[in-house]
Amino acid sequence: MKKLLLTFFLLATTLGFSQTLLSPSEFLGYELGSEFTRHHEVVEYYKYLAENASDRVKLVEYGKTNERRPLIMAYVSTSENIAALESIRSEHLKNTTGEGSPTKAIVWLSYNVHGNESVSTEASMQTIFELLTSKSNYLTNTLVIMDPCINPDGRDRYVNWYNQFKNSPNNIDPNSKEHHEGWLNGRSNHYMFDLNRDWAWLTQLESRQRIKVFNQWLPHVHVDFHEQGVNTPYYFAPAAEPFHEVVTDFQLDFQITIGKNHAKYFDANGWFYFTKEVFDLLYPSYGDTYPTYNGGIGMTYEQGGSGRAGLGVKTFIGDTLTLHDRIAHHLTTGLSTIEVASKNIEKLNKEFKKFYTEKNFKYQSYVMNGDPDKIEALAELLTSHEIKYGWAKEGLVKGLLYNSGKISTLRTSPKSLVVSTNQAKGTLAQVLLEPSTKLSDSLTYDITAWSLPFAYGLETVASQTLVDFDPPAIGIAQPVMETKYPKDTYAFISDWSSMKDARFLAELMKENIRVRYAKNPFRVDGKKFDRGSLIITKGDNKNHKDFVGTISRVAMNHKTSITPANTGFVEKGNDFGSSYVPMIKDSKIAMLSGEPTSTLQFGEIWHFFEQQLHYPISILDTEYYDQVDLSEYDVLILPNGWYSKFFNESKLRELKEFVENGGKLIAMEGAIKGINGEHGFGIKEKIINKDSTETLLPYEEAEREEIKNAITGAIFRTNVDPTHPLAYGYGDQYFSLKLSDDAFENLETGTVAYLENDTTPISGFAGSEAKKKIANTMVFGVEEVGKGQVVYMVDNPLFRGFWENGKLFFVNALFMVE
Repeated sequence: MKKLLLTFFLLATTLGFSQTLLSPSEFLGYELGSEFTRHHEVVEYYKYLAENASDRVKLVEYGKTNERRPLIMAYVSTSENIAALESIRSEHLKNTTGEGSPTKAIVWLSYNVHGNESVSTEASMQTIFELLTSKSNYLTNTLVIMDPCINPDGRDRYVNWYNQFKNSPNNIDPNSKEHHEGWLNGRSNHYMFDLNRDWAWLTQLESRQRIKVFNQWLPHVHVDFHEQGVNTPYYFAPAAEPFHEVVTDFQLDFQITIGKNHAKYFDANGWFYFTKEVFDLLYPSYGDTYPTYNGGIGMTYEQGGSGRAGLGVKTFIGDTLTLHDRIAHHLTTGLSTIEVASKNIEKLNKEFKKFYTEKNFKYQSYVMNGDPDKIEALAELLTSHEIKYGWAKEGLVKGLLYNSGKISTLRTSPKSLVVSTNQAKGTLAQVLLEPSTKLSDSLTYDITAWSLPFAYGLETVASQTLVDFDPPAIGIAQPVMETKYPKDTYAFISDWSSMKDARFLAELMKENIRVRYAKNPFRVDGKKFDRGSLIITKGDNKNHKDFVGTISRVAMNHKTSITPANTGFVEKGNDFGSSYVPMIKDSKIAMLSGEPTSTLQFGEIWHFFEQQLHYPISILDTEYYDQVDLSEYDVLILPNGWYSKFFNESKLRELKEFVENGGKLIAMEGAIKGINGEHGFGIKEKIINKDSTETLLPYEEAEREEIKNAITGAIFRTNVDPTHPLAYGYGDQYFSLKLSDDAFENLETGTVAYLENDTTPISGFAGSEAKKKIANTMVFGVEEVGKGQVVYMVDNPLFRGFWENGKLFFVNALFMVE
């Protein structure tokens, strides 16, 4: 009888909550799926639930976007679990050391990482409502963490655009304006970065704030909700090949378990879907792979629709895909995921513990030498991922030397960075630091190489033994004190080897400090300085009110070591008054935006100036480019894009005049094709004629055959001319991340970084024909045209903001090349 009364009480309580809580449609005042909900309205609904079901919903604001929109996260479970939230988290994390005995499953649902894949935020509202009402039984031993919108800036950009341009009522004709976003689309964040490729690199504000919370929980299951083409059925797990070799059998098997549960519901509704295709588990910076490499079951779910779909669109088979349909599909897979997790709690906790306690990696330690600033930058990234590291002792370490790909030894010192895989985050460390990734399939969804030692330009050895190291010092960091220099100091000298040095220069220029640089190595007061070293003389800045104080303050801001010199008379090299010690021009820099430029590379450059270099840049849109007087600018940057129709003969003539009169043009990737040719500049594309006698292939083999011509994000060793201003701060080698088989012949003079005949990638995949095509071609170069220069960047040194070692090439192009 008592059991019956208790059951009745629980049922009545649940029904009571169901009756008192407003559904999304009731709260918003319109049927969910009949309109797109703006971010502030979504936030208000989550706040409403947190206030009216406060025992079962805990809402936190974990950050803000660049446009100051709140980033929120909701913890959803039973009242008992919400009350014990911290103990649940603590016990779960103990499992990473094999000491915990957790009894709950943790499921994290991430919505709308791509802003114009807008349905998932709508679905999130219905999902949380169902969890609090009809599906509350899933929560008995399960904690659900919901991020309703990872990318509010991009999503509101799309929603506002759609609301402005949609027909009334909406029109399903795919040719109508409402199905064609403009260049500045809603997919990316404020800086046009793809947040779904930033989980590992953490270049973006949203990613850095989110990862702090993610590392506090390390969920058993993580779902990243997406949309794809209008005519494509729903995709859910299991994922496609290739899988990274660290992915466990259980992680793959559990994806199948979840997929079969989804299929049960989709079959019952007659909905189409596919699995095991397209979306692989390799590149580590996705919302499915990053959680996987942290022990979870990471999955991507893809609904047909995206920015083309609007409230409804006609598909190629004549059906109508509506926002209601899209919500229903994401709602179903979200709830199905939680259902499966709630039924497999013991298995999830057991396998999570095994992931963290059973490790058998080939390489036990990664040891890195290099520029201290680059070491520091990598250490900061490792800290953000809670990957432990330390400092080596004096000695030698034997292992695979990255630069040569051979077994060798590396001399270590207390400045050598050491990362061991014998730690909780050992799997993630292995994936991010390993010299090359094993590919089970060459057809991949993204780049196939990303090794951070190459990305940061560090000399590295991977050792099969544990290397002893001292942990970083723990405690309160001592404040950096401003150094007082004598007022009569003749000049100050700073090294030029990293982005920290570049930021130091940028701030000096904004402070109206005039700076020179050395074209040749020199020695003064017994200390040697390399090409590119910054020289700041009192004579150049005699009208600056507080020259010495400003230098000292700026150096302190950037923790930059500067060397005072009492004379401009050097012991070796060129004196400070020589023509080989020219002034760095305070350049006015502009960049082209809009069609036909790539939004992603535009964003990479924009973000680089504003958030990394901290130097002003003017954005010139192609809509009014013809009205701009280019002579007002010193540098014009052309991002990657498709310029063949944009740069007609007239525009190319004007561009040439700009350069001939002393301007500097920086052309990146596809932009190079847009300015070469009969009326363009002197660079020549390398073309390899295909053999007309090639055997015809069956249709099913065509895709495999085509990858012979592809380079899917592979790392190549290039030779560098370190005497050229474009290469100041570099040695005679640079490891470049190449994203395509675009190839250009070496310039007669001015080739700075180039590939020779052996084009075997150090890491990643390159097709056989692509390797032939890029042999003996230029990567970076400078062409002198009249009084100005054209800087060619065939590879993108700013790719996704994480290829740290390439960024100084770009800064050199801005300030050193003259």
